[in-house]
Order: sequence, then structure tokens, then C-alpha cells
Amino acid sequence: MSERDRLRELLDAVLDGADTGEPRTLAQMAGDAYTSPYHFNRLLSRGAGEPPVAMRRRVMLERAAWQLQHGGTVTDAAWAAGYESVEGFSRAYAKAFGHPPSTPAVSHWLPAPNGIHFHPPESLWVDSQERVLAPLTEQLVMHDLDDTRGLLDLAKGLPEDALTGVRLPGHEVLPWDGPEESLLQVLEATVWSKECWVASIEGLSMPVRSRSCSVLALVERHESVAARWLAVVRDIERRGAWEDRLVDALCEPPESFQMGSVVAHVLTYAAHRRLLARMMLRMAGVEVDSGDPIEWLRARRGEVPTV
Repeated sequence: MSERDRLRELLDAVLDGADTGEPRTLAQMAGDAYTSPYHFNRLLSRGAGEPPVAMRRRVMLERAAWQLQHGGTVTDAAWAAGYESVEGFSRAYAKAFGHPPSTPAVSHWLPAPNGIHFHPPESLWVDSQERVLAPLTEQLVMHDLDDTRGLLDLAKGLPEDALTGVRLPGHEVLPWDGPEESLLQVLEATVWSKECWVASIEGLSMPVRSRSCSVLALVERHESVAARWLAVVRDIERRGAWEDRLVDALCEPPESFQMGSVVAHVLTYAAHRRLLARMMLRMAGVEVDSGDPIEWLRARRGEVPTV
């Protein structure tokens, strides 16, 4: 069997049952290709530039977007895409497309490192000229968004005094962002930073800040801005606009920022605040992981750690 035929066989194993929305694990895909999950993941990632679990998830979301464009309901699209709940589907869809499923997608295609996309009614299309977001940038942005959401979920179960109690008296990360002495203040500042930059880039007014909001309200704010922030970064890459400059009229006086430096700024201070939040969660008696992007990427790809 040629290398190309073998890759076709691997792709068939990944996408088998996509027309029915049948959930499939990495082990099931590997079994259909007569290989171990570890080798299946390695072969597909090398041959197509995308892990099998991520590829299947993306193609299923593209199929769902096409169904919604043609009058399908969000509920039907969620079940057909293999999601167990509409909420889970809506969250994944918004993160991928930059807007909720109730808003029609301009295109049902998502960025793909291999140009492989869903093509109606139940086929694939390969765009050989596609240019996608650089893998490292994609990973950094997605890790930040996923990790922030995980920390917010951990904070939801804490009592008020653990959330608002002063852990670092007088502490400020950046002077213009105000005090970040408590866990809630650190998490709020993490979300607020993206809200401000997205508003500036989209040409909107400065959003109203709520420093004393609940964790549940903060989760809603994060879900809203996360999709918009990801869409902004993907658009910068699509246009090759990293060297473009933003004149931020929300600053007093207005200030000019290079787009690449804006993304680097957000990621740098978000990483710092996520580590602060972990420290404060541990001080409150909560078990929390290290936030290592290596472990996050392994889990996202469905990889089995090797010793």
C-alpha cells in the first residue's frame, strides 16, 4: 500500500460515521485502522498535520454550520455533530466560529492545516492553497482560553470569603488595571483585559466594567469575549496583519499599538494571572493542576502520555 493510500485509510477511520453523528473515540478510530491509538495519532498528525480527534471535531462542526445555514435547528445540529447537550455544542461552536450557532456563519469552513473540509452533502473537499493560523499562535490562544475557563469552573464552588478574601495586599499586575488582591479580582482582570482589547480592535466603546460580579457572571463574560478574541486573532493571521497598527482612541491620550504586540501583551499577562489564580485556589484548599500547556495539548489531541 502506498503512503497516500495509507493516509486515505487513516482519514476514513477518522471520519467514519460522521454522517450519522456517531461519537467515536481515538481507540475506535485506531481499531478501524488496525493500529494502536498512539501510532494512529502519530501517523495521522504527521500525514495530515492535524490530530485525529481534533480533525473529526472540526469537520463535524463544519457540517453543523452548513446544516444551520440551510435551515437546520441548533438542537438537531448538536445531536448530529455528536454532542450530548446543546450547551456543550453551542460553546464549542462559538469558540470555533467566533459567534453563537444562532448567528449564521459566513462560511461553514474552519481553518485547517491540511485544507480538508466538509463538503455537502456528505463528502470532503481539499483546498490545496489554504493558509491557516500558525500552529503555535493557535495553541497559545486556545490554551489561554481553555485554561481560564477551567479556573473559573473551579472557582464556582468556592464560598464568597474564599473568592473575595485578600490574598496579596496591595498587589497590582498593571497599575491601570487596579488592585488584584483576591482570587475574584485576578480572574475578573483576566477577562476584562480581553474585553478592552476586543472593543478597541472592533471599534466599539469601552465596555462597562463590573469588578464585583459573581463567578457565574464572569463565566458568561468569558464565554462571550473568548469567541470574539479568537476570531480577532484568526482574522489578523488571515490578513497577514501582524505589523498593522491600532490607534486606540479608548486610551487618554490615544495611543498606537502594533497588532502583534497586542496579542503578545494579552497572552503574557493572562499567563501571569492564571498562575496567580492557581496560587490563590491552592490557598483556598482547592486542588488544581499546573496549567502546563504540554499536558493541555496532549489531552486535546487525545494522546496517551509515554513514560
